[in-house]
Amino acid sequence: MELNTELFIAKRIFSVKELGNLSKPAVRVAIASIVLSIAVMIVSVAIVTGFQQQIRDKVIGFGAHIQISKFDSNTSLEVKPIDKKQSFYPSFNDVPGIRHIQVYAVKAGIIKTKDEMEGVMLKGIGSDYDWTFFKNRIVEGKIFSVNDSTDSKDIIISKMLAKILKLKADDSLRMYFISSGQSQLRQRKFHVSGIYETGIEEFDKQFVLGDIGQIQTLNKWKRSQVAGFEVLLNNFNDLDKMSEYVYKNIPYDLDSKNIEQLNPQIFDWLGLQDMNVVIILTLMILVSAINMISTLLILILERTNMIGTLKALGAKNGSIRRIFLYTAANLIGKGLLWGNIVAIGLCLLQLQFGIIKLPQETYYVSTVPINLNIFHILLLNVGTLIVCMLILIIPSYIVTRITPVKAIRFN
Repeated sequence: MELNTELFIAKRIFSVKELGNLSKPAVRVAIASIVLSIAVMIVSVAIVTGFQQQIRDKVIGFGAHIQISKFDSNTSLEVKPIDKKQSFYPSFNDVPGIRHIQVYAVKAGIIKTKDEMEGVMLKGIGSDYDWTFFKNRIVEGKIFSVNDSTDSKDIIISKMLAKILKLKADDSLRMYFISSGQSQLRQRKFHVSGIYETGIEEFDKQFVLGDIGQIQTLNKWKRSQVAGFEVLLNNFNDLDKMSEYVYKNIPYDLDSKNIEQLNPQIFDWLGLQDMNVVIILTLMILVSAINMISTLLILILERTNMIGTLKALGAKNGSIRRIFLYTAANLIGKGLLWGNIVAIGLCLLQLQFGIIKLPQETYYVSTVPINLNIFHILLLNVGTLIVCMLILIIPSYIVTRITPVKAIRFN
């Protein structure tokens, strides 16, 4: 087995016991800076991606990944119905990448109680509705079931609306509607089956979920008519690809829009968070690199005599430079190890106990969200190591300026 001379020397002479009085504190500071930098980077990425994921999932929970509706330039709340007997419904359920397709309808209305009144959007759902999102967010009461034979009077409202209207589960309320071409208000009595909470005020204050049959009756639609279809995907990363697929596989008189097109302001805001992460990563890598450069120069200065001796024995500049670079890699590796332990430990504590709280009305989440992704962690570690090592190549060239005679005399 061939001996790596440079690595052998680096291990022997740069152990903690062999370090000088000048290099010991410098090495400790360098390792500490790596620990701090990688910990901050991992935690920052975990928080930002966790925040983006939670907000994105909540927005999708209200409107699905892709919505299919009538191709119409009319921007009013009264939409034209389409027949649910379509070639893609429910055959889209069998398309790889698509998890589910379901019908929906919406109608503007006003909830009036004894003391309060609030404008809302009644979202009608059918028997094919996927309750996964709302099941985990019911805070009082329960979800309701929908069948195609009879219209259910059950609805679920948000905790915010319940507080404004002073309602609770099992209460009754009246909702008033008006349609285009009609001058008289129409009313319906509903039963509050459950109360949900998502934390996104714009949606919680607006949406009430009920039976699609109620909207069909109010709009004088046939049972086969709906406002559109909602398509749920298995993976958000396939959104662009599946949006194109859906658009190409629906009739010419229908249009499809994905969740980013329907809610551009929210997704643009989420996209801005990526810039914050880039700034943090850049600053942390710079801090690590600057500390490592200082430490490397101190190590070279402290080992000037050794460098002269090795050159006198015939060692080449490249070989001596590799000794110091191996040492730097060892220090970076130790810093990365402890930094990962600290960062992952903090993230797991937050995931388990939700120690750090947030005002939900401002941030849409009640605790700091965490998304621990092994790919992100590996990428940060490898990226930090590579960037630091590349930066250290330049200061390591100072070894070439040291001559054997001056180095030995310097001792």
